[in-house]
Formats: sequence, C-alpha cells, structure tokens
Amino acid sequence: MRCDIITLFPGMISPVLDESILKRAQAKGLLSARIINIRDFTFDKHRTADDYPYGGGAGMVLKAEPVLKAVDFIRDEEDLRILLMSPQGKRYDQSMAVELSREERRIVFICGHYEGIDERVKTYLSPEEISIGDYVLTGGELAALVIIDSAVRLIPGVLGDSASVEDESFNQLLDYPHYTRPAQLREMDVPSVLISGNHEVIRQWRRRQAVTNTLIKRPDILDEALLSEEDIKILEEIKEEFEK
Repeated sequence: MRCDIITLFPGMISPVLDESILKRAQAKGLLSARIINIRDFTFDKHRTADDYPYGGGAGMVLKAEPVLKAVDFIRDEEDLRILLMSPQGKRYDQSMAVELSREERRIVFICGHYEGIDERVKTYLSPEEISIGDYVLTGGELAALVIIDSAVRLIPGVLGDSASVEDESFNQLLDYPHYTRPAQLREMDVPSVLISGNHEVIRQWRRRQAVTNTLIKRPDILDEALLSEEDIKILEEIKEEFEK
C-alpha cells in the first residue's frame, strides 16, 4: 500500500507511523507512507495555509491553492486515488478497508482542519469523501490514521498470523471472548472448555460466543452476515434461551 497524507500537522502523523504494526509494515516494504506538509506549498513568508471565510462567521478555512499544489506535486509521479476526510462523507467500514488494502494506485489522504476546507478543493479534485463516524474531529489526521491502520493490517504478510485477520470482528460476526494466563484471577476463572485441549469443542464454544456477542451488541450485522447452517442453529437456540 502506497499513500501520502496531506496535513497541516505532520507531528500528529509520524509518531503513529513509527510504531507497532505500521512501523513493521514499512520495514517489510508492505507500506510506503509519506507525509506532505501543506505549508510547503504556500507562497508567503508566513507560510499561511488558512484564511477568514467569505461571508463571515467563526473560525478559519483551509485555503484551496496549497492543497491543490500538494496534490499536483504527488500527481506528477503516478495515478492517484484521492480521499478527503470529512464528516459529510461515506461511512467507512471493513469492506472499504479490504478494498483499500488491495488498491494498486497511490492513495492520497487530504486532512482538513479548522472550520473546513475551501469548497474548490472538492470541485477541482472530485475526491472521495470519507467519514469514520457521525462525530466531528479537530482535523482529518486521526481519521486518516484509522483508515491506514485498518487497511494495512489486511495486507498479506503484515500480521504474523493471517488467521487472526480472518477470525476477527466485522469480517463476519463480532469476536468471541479471549483469555490468557493466569487461569484464575481475583476469583474469576478462565472457562474450563478453553483449557480442555479439545479443539473441536473449543471451536464450537467460540462460535457460539461470537453469535451471542453479535446478537446482543450488533444484531444489525446478522442481517448481512453469511451464516452457516451451524450459525443458524446456534442463533435459534440462543433466541429460544432468551425467550425462556
């Protein structure tokens, strides 16, 4: 995955890229991430990237020209897929994470700030507007990092165990509970089935827990999930238990 993050605040981006999975992905050559400072494409000695809004109102608006110049700089190199972080955008989900993990074009993340970004950026570039949720952040940097992290971890070879990607939440159902040592903690025991050594019984227990978790916490997921005959039977049994 190759990406550029266009931002006013590079210091918000680099610490995350330099840690954990994202750092290892770069070391393996599976992620190429470049931070583009909008101020490098301004034209005055103060490196001004924002201005007062036409028509009045509170706050400042991110200027269009430095952002467009930054995109021009990147576009000179190769074909781009441009994403604008925006609370008005399409809701980001796991299916899009999978899509981005397979993207062959360079992905450009434009991170707005302040009261917003000059509308001419959208008019000129026609970017895909993406939202990570129905709330407003100070800027688009955190949203861009969320998207990068969720997509990069799906690239084969980034995580040590590919099964951990296949089994985790939102691929189909919510995850089952996890436990580690010690087996007893503050009078709380690890479920005995998990230390039984019977792999088939453990698998069945985990699947039942996943179906139960999904039914209780996110029943909407069940409407679109690809349920097996085993899942459907488990779901019917759980509903019967709830009704008793």
